[in-house]
Amino acid sequence: MTMLADVAGLLKQARLEAKLSQRELASRAGVARTTVARMETLAKGDMSVSALVRLLEAAGYDLKTVKQGHARTLEDILSEQRREDVA
Repeated sequence: MTMLADVAGLLKQARLEAKLSQRELASRAGVARTTVARMETLAKGDMSVSALVRLLEAAGYDLKTVKQGHARTLEDILSEQRREDVA
């Protein structure tokens, strides 16, 4: 089961993989930089799904639901990209 903290970590990882600062990602997504910081650290213990989708799209990712064990996850894709960067 994916926990909210896992999603926050994946959002930060997606931003870093896209080589974007919090300010740059926020600007692309049309949200405040503080929203990015709050969502990456779960400062308020919650996360707006609409903001999450906008931020992921601004970093070049889509948020999709998949049945457990039947498709690659964002984490899998980021891992593959890291391996390609090393090669």
